[in-house]
Parts: sequence; C-alpha cells; structure tokens
Amino acid sequence: MAPPTTPHAPSKRSIFAASFLGTSIEWYDYYIFGTAAALAFGTLFFPDFSPVAGTLAAFATFAVGFVARPLGAAIIGHFGDRIGRKSMLIITLLMTGGATFAIGLLPTYAAIGVAAPLLLVLLRLVQGFGVGGEWGGAVLIATENASPRRRALYGSFAQLGLPVGVLLSNLAFLAVSGMSDADFLSYGWRIPFIVSIVLVVVGFLVRSRLQDAPEFQEVKKEKAVSRVPIADLVRRQPRALILASLASIASPAVGYTVIVYMLSYGTTVVGFARTTLLTLILFSTVAWGGAIMASAVLADRFGSKRVFGIGVLTAVIWPLPMFALVSTGDTIAALIAFMVAAVVQGLMAGAQGGLFTEIFEVRTRYSGISIAYQLGGMIGGAVTPMAATALFGAYKSATPIALYVSALALVSLLATVGLPRAARPRPDGTGSALPPVAGVPAREAAR
Repeated sequence: MAPPTTPHAPSKRSIFAASFLGTSIEWYDYYIFGTAAALAFGTLFFPDFSPVAGTLAAFATFAVGFVARPLGAAIIGHFGDRIGRKSMLIITLLMTGGATFAIGLLPTYAAIGVAAPLLLVLLRLVQGFGVGGEWGGAVLIATENASPRRRALYGSFAQLGLPVGVLLSNLAFLAVSGMSDADFLSYGWRIPFIVSIVLVVVGFLVRSRLQDAPEFQEVKKEKAVSRVPIADLVRRQPRALILASLASIASPAVGYTVIVYMLSYGTTVVGFARTTLLTLILFSTVAWGGAIMASAVLADRFGSKRVFGIGVLTAVIWPLPMFALVSTGDTIAALIAFMVAAVVQGLMAGAQGGLFTEIFEVRTRYSGISIAYQLGGMIGGAVTPMAATALFGAYKSATPIALYVSALALVSLLATVGLPRAARPRPDGTGSALPPVAGVPAREAAR
C-alpha cells in the first residue's frame, strides 16, 4: 500500500528535496573541514609542530567531530523519536551550518595564540553534534513516506547527499586552489566556509515545509511514543544496535581514506598536485552517485541486506589495489583507484538507508539508525586518517594502511552477516509499523 495521499501528504519531489538537498548541505559543511584539515589547518592552527605532527593534530581536530556525532545521534535521536523528525532536521541544519560559517571567520594561531585551535575544536564539536542527528532524520523523512517496495530507493535520497557534499566541497576548494600558497593560507581557505551560509538558508526553506510521515504520526496518535527511546532500544534490540554499528564501519573507512588521507598522502608522498587530486576526487563522485542509485534499485529488488553485504565485501578487497594504483603517481591509475572506491562506497550507501529502517522498530528508529551510523562513522572515519598517517610514518609504506582499512571492512562484513531480519509490524508501534503491500507476500513486503 502506498503512503496515504492526504492533502497534507508530501509529494515525492518535496521528500527528495528535503532529504537530498538538506543532507548535501550538511555534508558539504562537514567535508570542507576535512579538506581544510589536509591542506591548511596544520600550518594555520598548529604552526609550532613538525609537518607530520601538525598534520596529525589537524586530523585529530577533524576526528573530534566524529566523537561528537554519537552524542548528537543519541540526543537528537531521542527527541526525533519523541517529538518528530521535521523539527530535529531543522535544528541539525542550523547547528552545522552556523558552526561552519563561524569557522570561516575564525582567527588563526598567529592572531590569538592557543585560543585559535581551542575554538576550532569547539566549533568542530558543534558541527559533529549536528551531523550526528542529520543522517537518521533525513533517511527517515524519506523511507517512512515510502512503500516497503521502494524503501531503499527513497532512503538513497539522503545518501546522495554524501557524494554531492564531496562534490561541492571539492568544487569550492578547486575554485581557490589556484591561488598562491600565501593567499590560500591567508584568506582563500575561508571562502568555502563563509559561502556555506547561502546553502543553509536554502535548506531551511525546504525543510520548514515538511511534515512527519504518517506512520510516525500514527504512533503519536496512539500515544505509543517511547518515553526514553535509547533505553527501550538497548532493552529490546541490543543485538541489532551493535551489529548495525559494526556494519557501518566499512563505508567511512574507505571514504575518508580517499577524501581526507589521500589528499595528504598524494601530495606529500606521491607528488601529485593539489588541484589534480581534488579534480580526480571530483570525477569519482559521479560514479559514487550512480552507484548509490543502482544499489538502491537492486536493494528494493533483491533485498537491502544482500546488496549491502556485497558492497562491504568489495570494501575488504579494494584497499590494496587502490593504494598500489595511487602510489604509481600516474593520473589515470589514480582516477581508476578513486572511481572504483566510489562504486564500493555507493554499493553500501544505496542499500543502507532501507536496511537500517527495516531492522529498527518505529518507536526507537531515529535513535537506532542514528547511533549505529555514527558509531560506525566514528570508528571508520575518525580514526582512519590518523591511523594512516601514523602507519606511514612508522613503516614508510602504504601497504599497512591498506591492510588496516581492509581489516575494518572485514569487521563490517561479519556484522552484516549477523544482522537481523526486518522488524515485523505491530499495532503498538514496536515493529516496523509499515502496512503490507496489497498482493505482495509478507516476506516481499518486509524487504
């Protein structure tokens, strides 16, 4: 059965706009920090460190955002399950966008001393807190408005925001990367942060017109809203929470290796020009977006868990060939490395929204998918650039880095195999709460 067509029901276009545009903006805000950490923050905010130590410190500041993300997921998820998805999506957008704009205005170490890196860390915490609750709400505003047979496709709307965020952030830095090093470090790096405020206004206007999905409204109407969603989640679905968190590690491990660490490795070790790597990553986002859509269609046809698992398996295999190709110093080889890595990420991302919506009960779903996604992101994304920098410093080889990323993906693969099947609908809102599809077997409808 399709979603109710009441006068107030959102159209597919408005759902797409709210989920895709808002997420694109927030990930743009988040990714430009990673790019700036690789290219500028070590020099500007940690000038007394050696080049390697400065890069590590910049990546550590980048990682702070991941530490805040599970906390944001828990708190924003709590209110998202109690109050509603729409209001939390607006709050996350304003938090992340405001922090990003403020970073663009932040004085450097040369101007205010140690207060500069402290303020940078504080703003990164705010950024991470907002992003922590963003993904879950953006996925649910789409999947909860979809029929069970189109849940992965609708969930991919939010996932498309990731490659588009990378695309926009790389375009923004490409626009200023032609500056001299002096001009880039003086003011050029600030421009991508400051202009983001325009995108925030657009996102606010789109999301302010949203309404929560009928199935969540029904839970509120029946007074079945959880008083303490996280407590209910841990009590009722601890296995699903743990396995979903571990399954979420692989995608950010591969993704942040490419879009963050490779900028440092490719320029300082292999010898690529900064603009070359940014351009190659830019091209790879097209493959990323295409793979997300293809994966979502396949997930609705063959099952989200199966398609997601195939994506995780490719994440185990690809890191070694990827580093080998980049290390040749050949532009075409590096492009192939990044394009395949983008497809690997897309296979996982296209199925993930539908998969996570299926396995958590509606009463605790915002908390469940947000916490799982952000815990996985913290392990796979926060630590990987720092671990990669430290491993190369110790072994002077990219092979240990590739093996490290493959090991993280292997953990995700084992967790994916153990993920439970879709939560079954229950009248009190403690199941998936999605009605069966007319003429479709229950097993197919639950996919």
